[in-house]
Amino acid sequence: MNSKASLKKMLKKTFTENYLDESIEIFKKIDTKKLEKIISTIVEIRKNKGRIFFLGVGGSAANASHAVNDFRKLAGIECYAPTDNVSELTARTNDEGWKTIFKGWLKISKLNKKDLIFIFSVGGGNKEKKISENLIEAINLAIKVKAKICGIVGKNGGYTNKMANYCLRIPSKNPKLITPHAEGMQAVMWHLIISHPKIQLNKTKW
Repeated sequence: MNSKASLKKMLKKTFTENYLDESIEIFKKIDTKKLEKIISTIVEIRKNKGRIFFLGVGGSAANASHAVNDFRKLAGIECYAPTDNVSELTARTNDEGWKTIFKGWLKISKLNKKDLIFIFSVGGGNKEKKISENLIEAINLAIKVKAKICGIVGKNGGYTNKMANYCLRIPSKNPKLITPHAEGMQAVMWHLIISHPKIQLNKTKW
């Protein structure tokens, strides 16, 4: 089928059909080797009695909160999401500024070389554009204390992709749907990770 015929066929589809087709294409292009590296890193963290700190803003913050529940309950790993502590988050934002909210939180929690920060983000942080600088500051702290860094991010990946030990990028082709595909796939990928036989210790109820 030539490109014109392919485009014509695509245009005949509903938004729902196109969205699901794009999701299928994303699944096919997921870097499974990178995913296995992230899984191996988490196994190592648990073995060494380290902790996982899930970091995200916006929709990714909600994903971080959900992941904390799963990894604590099903994998037996001590995990936290700073954004779950609304009082501290807003106090730090008010008193110190948005840029250092995660860094300050992680310092109090004594982030160390046994631990992992796991970032959920669409853009991954961008210094030049001053986007998600709180994630950048957290990454820099992790590097300083030699903690591990993993991430699941959008197509370009930003600072997280550059600096993480292992970062999985969600390869969306549609520029209008990078955010929903990235945040949606974050949930799919961590559910895959938590369901992996190397990670899951406890059964789900259903």
